[in-house]
Amino acid sequence: MTGAEIMYAVGFFVGLFGAIFGVWKYVDGKIGAVRDELAAHKLHVAESYVTKAGMQEQTAQIMRAIEGVGSRIDAISERLDRVFEQRSSRRTSN
Repeated sequence: MTGAEIMYAVGFFVGLFGAIFGVWKYVDGKIGAVRDELAAHKLHVAESYVTKAGMQEQTAQIMRAIEGVGSRIDAISERLDRVFEQRSSRRTSN
């Protein structure tokens, strides 16, 4: 092989390596962009949506608050019953 043929062969392999490297960098860049988009989506979901355990905890708190309101309403109705019973007993005794 002459020097020119060796230079052509070396140039061919350098060009081939450069092309392969360029394609690899392009694909790697696309994969990195998709990875960044996926990370942003995961962050959005984590900020926007409630976990199942969190939802159960909130539901339990709301149910306790509703039970508290219900017990207060029951107590008020018992008091009203006592007031009306006292009034009716006063009317019948007079």
